[in-house]
Amino acid sequence: MPPSAEHKPTSAPAPSGGVQSLERAFDLLERMADSGGEVGLSELAGSSGLPLPTIHRLMRTLVACGYVRQQPNRRYALGPRLIRLGESASRLLGTWARPHLARLVEETGETANMALLDGDEVVYVAQVPSRHSMRMFTEVGRRVLPHSTGVGKALLAHTPPAEVRALLARTGMPAATEKTLTTPDAFLEALAHVRETGYAMDDNEQEIGVRCIAVSVPDSPTAAAISISGPAGRVTEAATDKFVPLLHEVAGELSTALAGANSA
Repeated sequence: MPPSAEHKPTSAPAPSGGVQSLERAFDLLERMADSGGEVGLSELAGSSGLPLPTIHRLMRTLVACGYVRQQPNRRYALGPRLIRLGESASRLLGTWARPHLARLVEETGETANMALLDGDEVVYVAQVPSRHSMRMFTEVGRRVLPHSTGVGKALLAHTPPAEVRALLARTGMPAATEKTLTTPDAFLEALAHVRETGYAMDDNEQEIGVRCIAVSVPDSPTAAAISISGPAGRVTEAATDKFVPLLHEVAGELSTALAGANSA
């Protein structure tokens, strides 16, 4: 997964107007997510700077509410009640993204998508379809493996190579077409190209005759990418040169919109 944001110890007083215990509880939940969803109290103490008794009290409360569960090995894992919150948040994220995707459709003529990295998979959370009779369609909620998609490459471009290799080892690299990248080395080379050029491409790798251009959404609260996709005959090299600056512009606008939603 992409490198997680650096957390600062939460032992300092909460900002004016904030509830310190609530801030600490959410900080612990985020640290658990950064650690793969399951941690021990000593790990949380080491990363958060909070004393063990404080962490234990907060975790007891989160367990009682169903947001955390204690495993038989005494470690703590994210709880099932978070799933409902996450699903609702994903739907809202898609709602906020739609006006920005609509602008992409208006200016490129091609289908626009937004996708998130959820565990080892890419999940599409929003789409605005092209008006062309021949157009691409990806169902919102669809999950795909990242190695054969433009959004997957955009989402993983800045992930440490060892983590990328571990992800690919877990998912495998099945070939959707003859163009699909099927080795970790080839995929890592593609990620290096994304970092160099600033955008990712799926060139007939998910479906023959289809090209997709994707960029990540900067400073998103969760790893997110937007893309346009269409027939290879329309999404040409010349079109790509025009589409990429627009994608970056829209990604920046979406990032600002999400920051405003988070601070509202």
